[in-house]
Amino acid sequence: MSRHSENTPYVRRVVLPSGKTIEVVYFGDETATTHPTPDPARDLHVCGTCDSELVYPTDWEEVGETHWEVLLRCPNCEWAGTGIFDQDTVERFDEELDRGTEALVRDLKRMMQANMEDEIDRFVTALQDGHIVPEDF
Repeated sequence: MSRHSENTPYVRRVVLPSGKTIEVVYFGDETATTHPTPDPARDLHVCGTCDSELVYPTDWEEVGETHWEVLLRCPNCEWAGTGIFDQDTVERFDEELDRGTEALVRDLKRMMQANMEDEIDRFVTALQDGHIVPEDF
């Protein structure tokens, strides 16, 4: 094979776990690229040690054309590990992380609302009981 054909670039669009899309330029024969052996398909958000559903990524890096090396951590049992996963598995994990983020934001908004209501109730009570007077402002 000629030197020119070995260095022919090809572009592959990659969707990162964050949802951003990048284009990666590869040089060489596309068919000669070796793929890492992926870990068996599983739900990455579930801890294999304690079954907690709170596992999250601490880092990730593209490995090959269709796989990701992901560093995972379980906050429940402090397990940490690394694995190589295919694009579909990582995308399912990213969707689960998005669902978790949405749930946390909903809970945060409810807590903020409850805290504000409690603050207002305490302020009104303090006003009614004469603990706050115009001179306080």
